[in-house]
Amino acid sequence: MPGGRLTQQERQQIALGLADDLAYAEIARRLDRPTSTVTREVMRNGGPTAYRADLAHRATEQRAHRRKPAAARRTAAAQRADGRDPEALREYEETLTTVLMASGLSKMTARVLTAFYLTDANCLTAAELAQRLHVSPASISKAIAFLESQGLVRRERDERRRERYFVDDDVWYQSMMASARSTAQLGVTARKGVAVLGRGTPAAKRLENISRFVDFVSESIARAAEQAREVLSTKPEPPTQAPD
Repeated sequence: MPGGRLTQQERQQIALGLADDLAYAEIARRLDRPTSTVTREVMRNGGPTAYRADLAHRATEQRAHRRKPAAARRTAAAQRADGRDPEALREYEETLTTVLMASGLSKMTARVLTAFYLTDANCLTAAELAQRLHVSPASISKAIAFLESQGLVRRERDERRRERYFVDDDVWYQSMMASARSTAQLGVTARKGVAVLGRGTPAAKRLENISRFVDFVSESIARAAEQAREVLSTKPEPPTQAPD
């Protein structure tokens, strides 16, 4: 399987695949590349509807040119700090951000959530996030507001009255429960429409089917989240050592 950066010809093939409505996996198969490579390439360059091969190629070259001096400094510092491979960490950060974007998050919101997941600290301030991501505090504030509304982060004030943001161990449980409540509300609203439109009419039947469907889905999400909640607090087992 070929490695390294995508060539301009490969980017043109991606653009043609998107124009033909091919799935990322199919485009990747034709290029003999990982699906994550194609997904990341498209999402960081405008998304499936705005992707342009020539612009994407130019933007990648510009990013690589800007990154070289700073990357060397960051690499040395990171290796001294925790021994992690900085290049592998950067690549994983981009991959996770891309996956979160594909799930529906905006690019900045996905970058902020990724920053939370990849820090060893149990919380971050807006200033720390802005410095880490090299963006303005206003951009951080908007992303945090959305993540809070989805139950993915919470805020507290420390002894110096600074706001700190936390991602708890059960964050996905809280998020799934919030999703279940939101879905259930759609069912309630759909049922109200049945009375307005007149039971038995085509439009009312459509809404009635929607309400039954989302009721089942919301109940299933809540039940599954409750059953799986303990997984989030389970400590990973230590790696087994090979016998001498």
